[in-house]
Amino acid sequence: MDSVGAYEAKTQLSKLLERVMKGERITITKHGVPVAILQPPDPGKSGDIKTVISEIFRYRKKHSLKGHSLKELIEEGRR
Repeated sequence: MDSVGAYEAKTQLSKLLERVMKGERITITKHGVPVAILQPPDPGKSGDIKTVISEIFRYRKKHSLKGHSLKELIEEGRR
């Protein structure tokens, strides 16, 4: 696994992504300390669309906004 500094990763992101698309894993470091890993997505993690949508609906039934609108919550997060 190759490693690159954060500055290089920022300036060369498109080239790094090309390498990742070919299967490479790249560690991003900041001051020599690993902070992130660029790697191809795990093909086993992607789910069937119908299953994902049903899981979203199931989640929404269990969690509510408790009378708040989504817009209110977004604005509160911006403060």
